[in-house]
Amino acid sequence: MPAVTPPAVATQRRSKASPALAFFMVVGVVVAVASVLSGCAAPPPEVQAPEDAHPAHPAHPAHPAHPAHAAHAAHAVDVLAAPTQIPAEGFAQRPLPGADGAILRTLQRSERTAPLRYRVIVIPGSGCAGMGPIAERYFAGLLHAQVLVLHKPWVDPQARTAPAHCPHLFVWRDRHSTWLKHARAALRADAALRQGQPALPQLLVGISEGAELLPALAPEVPHLAGLVLIGSSGLDPQEVGALQARRLGAEADWAALSRIVAGAPPDTVVVQGRSLGYWRDLRNWPLTLPLLRSPWPLLQVWGTDDALVPAEAYASFEELARLRTAPYCARRMEGADHGLQRSAAGVDGVQQVWAWTEQWARNPQGGLCGTPAQ
Repeated sequence: MPAVTPPAVATQRRSKASPALAFFMVVGVVVAVASVLSGCAAPPPEVQAPEDAHPAHPAHPAHPAHPAHAAHAAHAVDVLAAPTQIPAEGFAQRPLPGADGAILRTLQRSERTAPLRYRVIVIPGSGCAGMGPIAERYFAGLLHAQVLVLHKPWVDPQARTAPAHCPHLFVWRDRHSTWLKHARAALRADAALRQGQPALPQLLVGISEGAELLPALAPEVPHLAGLVLIGSSGLDPQEVGALQARRLGAEADWAALSRIVAGAPPDTVVVQGRSLGYWRDLRNWPLTLPLLRSPWPLLQVWGTDDALVPAEAYASFEELARLRTAPYCARRMEGADHGLQRSAAGVDGVQQVWAWTEQWARNPQGGLCGTPAQ
């Protein structure tokens, strides 16, 4: 098993991820066609911190939408001359303002079949590829829903970039606290744009790593009807990482990485294909408790053949989730991988998830967790 690259060396040459730790390199937006992926490229010899290298504390709770935020967000979108009409067919790129003047290039699509019943907001997983190339197929089953897919401000929705070729700036800037800040600003802008339109129930969907932002983003979504986790255990990322390292016999790599993360090197140093800023956010990122305390229904879907998240992690969260006061349902797909694909059978489990949400939308009184596992 390759040893973790010492931080002094990581700033001087390419830092490749240990295969055993590659579960953190999953490109969540293409999990339908991908498996374990390698890490991103390391920065050049002279490391310079990007302007947003200083993180907000990841444990800070999300703030409720404020009229001032909404006005600022609406103005920012006006400046971008972003069209408010959603395409009747197919996905189109639409800009939304992130934090500090950044722009997020989102994908938006109207309902495929009348009547319009609900709206789905998607937070993709890690990596620097966009969902554009697969969006039509991936979201095909959302017949009566408008769809909004957020992308990080440094991700092109049409990019097919492999994780090993992510740009240096992406590696430096990619961390949970920064992504949360941008996503929160974009959702406030989206809510401002929708003022005056008929109210629609909305679902907030997190794919793989994207699910780790859902509890903090939920207060920004008006008329939120529930959270949907795809390929996410619900446990804190640090705990899932330790379980996966043990599953793969990579405890030494994980322990070495933890020692470096707890040390003094700056956030911009790249170790195991990620910046230390990324690893530090991950180490302290709360997910389990916020999900248990959240007042929204929670639908969690995972595959028994998930190579990136141990079944033990899913089972542990399912046990804890029994303490929730809000509805919770776990849908386990036999033989499905991390992206809910059963390749041998040619079955796309993601479409089954959308079949459940469509059934809920036709009969919302039954609740998001009232849909039978088919």
